[in-house]
Amino acid sequence: MHLTQADTSSTSQDATYASNSDLPLDHFSSTIFKSLRRVDQRKWAHAYLKALLVTSGKKSVRRLATAVSHDPSVVQSLRQFVSLSPWDFDEIMEELTHWVAGRRPDPVWSLGRAVLPKRGDRSVGVHRYFDLSSGRTLNCQLGLGSFLCLGDAQVPVDWCLHLPTTWTQDSGRRRDARIPDAEQYRPLWAHTLRLVDRLSARTHSTSSVVLVDMSDEPDVGHLLFGLAKRRRDFVVAVPPHLAVLPAGEGASAPVSARTLVSAQSLETAVVPLPDGRRRITHLQTSLVYLPGGSQGRSPGPPYRLFTEVDPTQAPGPLWLTSLAHDTLAEVGSIAALNTGTTDAIASMEQDFGLLDFEGRSFPGWYHHMALVSAAYTYGRLHGLTAVPSRDTAQRVP
Repeated sequence: MHLTQADTSSTSQDATYASNSDLPLDHFSSTIFKSLRRVDQRKWAHAYLKALLVTSGKKSVRRLATAVSHDPSVVQSLRQFVSLSPWDFDEIMEELTHWVAGRRPDPVWSLGRAVLPKRGDRSVGVHRYFDLSSGRTLNCQLGLGSFLCLGDAQVPVDWCLHLPTTWTQDSGRRRDARIPDAEQYRPLWAHTLRLVDRLSARTHSTSSVVLVDMSDEPDVGHLLFGLAKRRRDFVVAVPPHLAVLPAGEGASAPVSARTLVSAQSLETAVVPLPDGRRRITHLQTSLVYLPGGSQGRSPGPPYRLFTEVDPTQAPGPLWLTSLAHDTLAEVGSIAALNTGTTDAIASMEQDFGLLDFEGRSFPGWYHHMALVSAAYTYGRLHGLTAVPSRDTAQRVP
């Protein structure tokens, strides 16, 4: 796939949406939650969604209930709806995906991590996790999310909860947290491929580019080969020690990615940013092959390794992309979207209650993530009215 600058710039979205009217919350809610079978479920979904949008500060279930009703029984009703009511997370997120896809997102799927600190050991999936961004080891739940990019907005359309073996191999914990039998331990790279497969099935897109930061994943090679097997283009932040083969130099011995790229001369690129601005940046880059990916005598496809260089800061992320023949400006603009994913998760934590749910049950965690994702999407995009394409006109409100 060859991405042009118009594909990755927010200026390419002229006539994609107009902001002449706000989408009513009732309409949005009835669309996203139409798969709920019972009237009372749709009622409480709408109430929870509205409460997330209007409640300031900590969004405990009690405070959410107070925001929408003076009836003291509403607290228990909302708690039961999230934690115990039998409704399908996948159906809600599929509808949310269709709603966002109707706004013609950029051809980039960004995947990010939500680190949810917890006290104690009863929240489903809680474990000790080293958070690379903060440099701290946290007691937390770890969620991986899929985001679709709409100009300078990114919205979540799917989630996976990482379950360490201390949960998947403990029958008592599984029973108490109501973890389905099919849910087993998966490394982070496998969760990432799972999210890509689910988004592929929902959108039927074969050309979207996968963007994900896996700079702390020692087995990132499994992800890279998995994406290549799926014929999915990618821009992936990789660990500095990733073994690569320099292209075109006849090298037979692998070298570390950081060692190779640090030896390259600086190149200048003008990178389009999601908000329409442009940034002059300096990069080091090299074409490489991945060891172990060859078939017979063929070295396999070439990849581009690149990193941004700022003499006043520590070395930036090291990116590997299958878009080897795209310009540095084009692949750099895709990598720049990673910051938007991080910002979106931070906004969900601060303003939409992502951190404010105890999350002791497996279904409850997913229900909460679906409701917060819907609230964030509406809060971020409710002023944008879609101009549906011909193939989505019957599906998108």
